[in-house]
Amino acid sequence: MGQALYRKYRSKSLDELVGQEHITATLKNALKAGRISHAYLLTGPRGSGKTSIARILAHEINGLPYTDETHLDIIEIDAASNRRIDEIRDLRDRVSTAPASAKYKVYIIDEVHMLTREAFNALLKTLEEPPAHVVFILATTEAHKLPETIISRTQRYTFRPVPRELVAAHLKSIAKSEKITIADDALELIAEHGEGAFRDSISLLDQASSVSDTITRSDIERMLGLAPAQQISELQNALLSGESGRVIATLSSLYAAGYEPAAVAVQLAAVLRAQVLASTANAQQLLSLLARLLDVPGSRSPRQLLEITLLQATLPLATPPVASTVPQSQAVAAPAPTATPAPTPTIPPAAAVPAEPAPQAQISKAAPKAAAAPAPQPSPATATAQAPTVTAATFDATTGDVIELWQKTLDQIKNQYNTLYGIARMAKPQLEGTKLTLGFKFAFHQKRVNEPKNRKIFADVAERLYGSPLEIVCVLIESDTSAAAAPDEPADVSAISNIFGGAELLES
Repeated sequence: MGQALYRKYRSKSLDELVGQEHITATLKNALKAGRISHAYLLTGPRGSGKTSIARILAHEINGLPYTDETHLDIIEIDAASNRRIDEIRDLRDRVSTAPASAKYKVYIIDEVHMLTREAFNALLKTLEEPPAHVVFILATTEAHKLPETIISRTQRYTFRPVPRELVAAHLKSIAKSEKITIADDALELIAEHGEGAFRDSISLLDQASSVSDTITRSDIERMLGLAPAQQISELQNALLSGESGRVIATLSSLYAAGYEPAAVAVQLAAVLRAQVLASTANAQQLLSLLARLLDVPGSRSPRQLLEITLLQATLPLATPPVASTVPQSQAVAAPAPTATPAPTPTIPPAAAVPAEPAPQAQISKAAPKAAAAPAPQPSPATATAQAPTVTAATFDATTGDVIELWQKTLDQIKNQYNTLYGIARMAKPQLEGTKLTLGFKFAFHQKRVNEPKNRKIFADVAERLYGSPLEIVCVLIESDTSAAAAPDEPADVSAISNIFGGAELLES
């Protein structure tokens, strides 16, 4: 039977331990000066070298060469299986016996936090005033569970998670010694998955050595059950665009490939966390989503919870606007969400010049041309002539110069406002003088970009590129079939339909 790599490459001296120099340097100085404590407490995350240092220290204070063989005067106790008061009483009775051959009798108690309260009380007096020939080395991953009376009677050394770069470099040296051909990015993924624990990372390398002759990052992803980065990125883009159907389709593809919902949630959370740290855009919404993703791995139904969580995240983007809060000078008409949208309404003569602003007057300002009209109200015929229908054909005539300006604007905001970029890149630009009109196919995209703070972002960037202030106007692009309407529909009903998305005239 072959020896596991984490045992084969376990450190055998303080100089060989990687990533804990703040501890090894202190212990080497103390050993050199002959200052030996009666009790040490080693705390820190799993796989960081606590047990290795305990064994090395036990040999060093006795002046013995390090070997894997058991020494009569170096006793290791697993507190998880010897946690009762009877075992500790037996230990207390045996500490008075002098060492058989070494200078000190060393007791290494691993996972000491597992001892019962009674066992701690039995150990306390011996730990406080042990015989001169006895040294205790306590190791634990959960120091907060130890009584303060125990901690105060020891020299405490806190281990840190090993930096990912050091773990990857150490894994590379082991792979070279074992003649394992593995890509650098695969080693980095193993180090990342090991979460700063040498033992876990070396065990993963040992497992990966049997995957193939030349190990790639994709091999490690499959071994760890991780979804490809491209699919996680696809899921992220679908979320940011508010496309619930695309979110479900991507999740279904991941499930069909055998990836677990809990693992998908963890990977997506890592990507979103990096996005929050890189940009403040949409940070509040992303933080709320991150908090909900944390509950997925521990859920009784992780698949359903993940789907609900992601669908909820798309709702704010996918909900059509109910009422506009944009100033009248920037108001834009939205198409009625009915099967047969009504045409642009004609204002009745009686309402053409009202004493106070009436609903019909607000409707006439909805079209892009009327928004920039002077204070005097135009006649119905003039208003109709100045408010052409915004169709797809209108934007098909966009010039290359405008597209180049718009692309440069998008490039400027891409890094700082990634979410806004994902929506704005779907717009079609059109420049008329100092007015930059952005056409959108979907109402929720138009609404998001038309928010005052977002419109100002684009206006500032476009002004720097264009050389003069630009007015940003966001409109909806109607399909060619949207012009069709009922020929005998009254103008008042048409106006109401344009505001509320459809109306039916009831005969009295």
